Amino acid sequence: MKALVIAGTNSGCGKTTITLGLLRALANRKLNVQPFKAGPDYIDTAWHTKVAGVTSRNLDGFMLGDDALLNAFAQQAQQADISIIEGVMGMYDGYGNDPYYCSSAGLAATLDCPVILIVDGKAVSTSAAATVMGFQAFSDKVNIAGVIVNHVSSEGHFDLLKTAIETYCGVPVLGRLPKMPDIELPSRHLGLTTAQESTQFDSSWDRLAEVVEAHIDLDKLLEVAQLTTPVIAKEPAEFAQSGQGLTVAVAYDQAFNFYYQDNLDLLQRCGASITYFSPMNDEQLPDCDMVYLGGGFPELHAHQLALNRSMLASLKRAHERRIPIYAECGGLMYLGEGLIDQDNHQHSMVGLLPGTSQMTKSLKRFGYCYAKATQNTLLCDVDSIIRGHEFHYSEFTTALEPAFSLYKERDGEILSKWQGGYQLDNTLASYLHVHFAQNPQFLLNWFKRARQL
Repeated sequence: MKALVIAGTNSGCGKTTITLGLLRALANRKLNVQPFKAGPDYIDTAWHTKVAGVTSRNLDGFMLGDDALLNAFAQQAQQADISIIEGVMGMYDGYGNDPYYCSSAGLAATLDCPVILIVDGKAVSTSAAATVMGFQAFSDKVNIAGVIVNHVSSEGHFDLLKTAIETYCGVPVLGRLPKMPDIELPSRHLGLTTAQESTQFDSSWDRLAEVVEAHIDLDKLLEVAQLTTPVIAKEPAEFAQSGQGLTVAVAYDQAFNFYYQDNLDLLQRCGASITYFSPMNDEQLPDCDMVYLGGGFPELHAHQLALNRSMLASLKRAHERRIPIYAECGGLMYLGEGLIDQDNHQHSMVGLLPGTSQMTKSLKRFGYCYAKATQNTLLCDVDSIIRGHEFHYSEFTTALEPAFSLYKERDGEILSKWQGGYQLDNTLASYLHVHFAQNPQFLLNWFKRARQL
C-alpha cells in the first residue's frame, strides 16, 4: 500500500496546486490514484475529484476517533495504487496548541504515512534548509520522506535549494513547481471557487500535469510512498444491513453539493439505497423513506429554488407524512420560510420550518464545535454530544426552541457558546456538518425513525 501526506510549511505555500498536479500526473500514468483531504473541507475535495476522476474523501481527526479515521482511509486506500492526502494549513497547525490534534502531522502519525513537505522557494536559498530542518527536528512521530519546492522558476535557483536541503537535512528534494499564475484558483466568500461551477481550468490540468512530470521525480515519489504498516478496513458491526430496504433521497445540484462522500457510502454500506434529486430542477421528491439535504450555496440560486414551487410543496408534504428529513447548513436555509440574499432580496423557500435565513457580510460561524442535544432528535437523544463543523455567512431567525447547545472548546477552555439546530416532528436541521462514522448510533436512530412510518 502506498500513500503520502502533502503537507506545507504554512497556508498558501501551494499544497492544493501541487496536489492537483500530482493527482493528474499520476492518473495520466494509468495509476489508480485515491485523493483525500485532511479536515472538513468540501471545496478542495471537489477539485480533487474533478482533476483525478476519482471521488476524494475527507479524513477528519476532530469528528472521527483513530479507529474510524483508519477505517475511512483503509476503505478506499486498499483499492488504490497510491493515495494522495492533501494536508491542512502548516504541517503542525491543527486545533489548539497540540501539534498532532487535527493537523497534517497528526494525521500522518495516525496513519503511519510518509510526508512530502511543500516549501515556498520564493526569495530564499540556503535558509530553506533551516526551515526543513526545523520541521524535521520538531517531531519524531512524523517521517518527512521528501521535499517539493514551489514557486521556483529557474534551474539555477532550484539547484541551490536542492543542494542545501539535501546536504544539511538528509532528505531528498523531489523537484519543483514553477510559478503558474493562470492556475491559481480564485477565492469566493466560502473559500475557493467550487469545481462544480467553474470550467475555466478544465483545459489546464493536463498542462499542470506535464509541468509536474517534467520537474518532479515521480518515480522517486512513488518509491518513498510505501507504507510500512498497511491498514485494513474494519466496519463497525452495528452497521451491518441496518439500512436494508430503505431509500434515501439526497439533494444534489449546483445549490446543494456539500457532502462527506463517506457519509453517502456509509448509508449504502448499511444497505440503504440512494436516489439523487435536484431541488432546483426536479418537480418533486423521488419515492423515498428518508431525505438528506446537504450544504452548498442556496443563496446563489435562491431565485430558481423559489420558482420551483412544486418541489417546495413536495418537500413540505414529505414532512407532513413524517418522512425523516435531515438537513445541514444550506439545507437548513432551504427548509425555512424565506431566504434573504446578499442584495437584500427575499425568496420564498419550503416553509417547513418557521423562520428566515439572511446572508451576512461577515463570517458568522467558523470551525469545529460540539453540539449537546437539549432534546431527543433525529440523530441522537437528549444530552448526547455531536462533533461537527460550522462555516456560514448567514443567520437563521426562528421562534423554534433550539435542539442543541453548541460550544467551541480549545486546549480545555470553552471559547464560546450558542444555541442552534431545530427538531420539528421528524425533521432535524442545523448549520452543523456532521460525519456519521463518529458514532454508529446516529445512523441507527435515523433508520429507526424511517421504519416507524
